[in-house]
Amino acid sequence: MGTRMTNLLRALGRGLALLLGALIVLLSCAWGALALWHQLPGGIAVHTLGAVLWVALTLALFVIAMLRRAWWPLGGYVLQYALLLAWWSTITPTNDRAWADDVARLLHGEVHGSVVTLHNVRDFTWRSDDDYDARWETQSYDLDHLVSADAVLSHWGSKAIAHAMISFGFDDGRHLVFSVEIRKRRGQQFSSVGGFFKDFEAILIAAPESDLIRVRTNVRGEDDYLYPLAIGRETMRALFLSYVGTANQLAATPAFYNTVTSNCTTVVYRMARHLDPGLPLDARLLLTGYLPGYLYQIRALDHRLTPQEWNARARITERARASRTDGDFSHAIRAAQ
Repeated sequence: MGTRMTNLLRALGRGLALLLGALIVLLSCAWGALALWHQLPGGIAVHTLGAVLWVALTLALFVIAMLRRAWWPLGGYVLQYALLLAWWSTITPTNDRAWADDVARLLHGEVHGSVVTLHNVRDFTWRSDDDYDARWETQSYDLDHLVSADAVLSHWGSKAIAHAMISFGFDDGRHLVFSVEIRKRRGQQFSSVGGFFKDFEAILIAAPESDLIRVRTNVRGEDDYLYPLAIGRETMRALFLSYVGTANQLAATPAFYNTVTSNCTTVVYRMARHLDPGLPLDARLLLTGYLPGYLYQIRALDHRLTPQEWNARARITERARASRTDGDFSHAIRAAQ
């Protein structure tokens, strides 16, 4: 009985090891095929051919290993994968491409005491995604006059996913929004899958709310929410300067946008961790539609309102769409708050 049980356990262990190995091969094969499809030079025919050949070679090695019960095909696959990773490491980000108009220029700034001068602040007037007046400006902001910071979430489909931005308000009525976005090439379309495979560089955009928020609510049909952050002026100031530092870093050293590790929320989280190393990591940093619950938990939202009351109060979509193009957009979206 003991020998039979031992043999059974050994067979079960071999079966589990085989299953685990097959799963690893399947997932790594899928990743390799997608990497080739997204990054091989040439058109879609070349991308498709490269991905198909990769899958065919992997399956051939796997079948040989199963039929002949041999280990050398595993070594062949490891070598194949090592070559793929070596090629992958040669794909590096760049700031030298034919960029779409709205991400054509890189934000960078200078700090002189309390005054920050930002170059390439975007101030587009949008009529549609393809019809706009393009303006890039140099603007100065005195951080001694910084009075507010708001988290802005823009939903475009799933309730769980939103684009996150931070808007800073000054006592002269100006509001400046910072937004980490993909840097699309001219004619390129966004792909969340492509965001895993070095398809897009990252860019930090600074723009007035009449550009960055209005284009989402009034042009792209997104649903936006604005949450005033309950943080002190020194924290606001430090966060603003962190954005300037990030902009300068991206201008000097380009980086890829990544759907999970380097997106609109995780970049802000990393900056905030420098201010407060105790900030907890949370799934809501990825499922950004639920970010207000995280902000409430870390007391970045005033607890005099419940999370449900905050969500109801924060929605600005209808006010944004009703605003006049020649009016004060920032005042209009806050009129009922």
